Amino acid sequence: MLKISELRKAYHGQMVLEIPGLEFPAGIHWLQGINGSGKTTLFRSIAGMLPFEGRILLDGKYEITKQAVDYRLRVNYGEAEPLYPAFLSANDLIQFVAKAKKASKEQISELIETLEISAFINNQTGTFSSGMLKKLSLVLAFLGQPSLILLDEPLITIDKAAVKNMYKLVNNYYKNGVSFIMSSHQDFELDDIHLSNKYLVKDKTVNLMSSTKNNG
Repeated sequence: MLKISELRKAYHGQMVLEIPGLEFPAGIHWLQGINGSGKTTLFRSIAGMLPFEGRILLDGKYEITKQAVDYRLRVNYGEAEPLYPAFLSANDLIQFVAKAKKASKEQISELIETLEISAFINNQTGTFSSGMLKKLSLVLAFLGQPSLILLDEPLITIDKAAVKNMYKLVNNYYKNGVSFIMSSHQDFELDDIHLSNKYLVKDKTVNLMSSTKNNG
């Protein structure tokens, strides 16, 4: 599903990530690592938001630097701590991303309802709490017809009801062929999701921790 080769990312000459080779098969994957370990840098690199050395290939045919438009159409990203222009409403952002991701009106309505953001959808994001911002970021992450959805720290700042709604979306999208890579700095018990693999982000690289062959 996603193949990473010779990835190197540095900030101001300081190496942050160095991954010789890493392959995520189709499935639901979990990355664990302490704050500052490089999880967000990896996600932002995969999402095409950061320049890096190396190669990232999706589905065996979409390379991030060569088929950028097709690649970005198929990779969605929900940020850990989203920041949006304060003057824009949630609906402004949803409509903008929906157009870019070619999402249907029916999908937009379903996501708004599932993640329960209709009460503040027309409010400016500058007035949002961290939980409201997180719910909005999740709506944006599920728009379109992605092959891969990246969710960075998806369980922080949202309540238990929102977590269950997110799990529902993950499972439904997975049944329709969408893969996920999610992350946390904590060790969560994900009873409602059947993980394919768990990885540890440490010492500037990523290593497999455990694998579940009979992922449903």
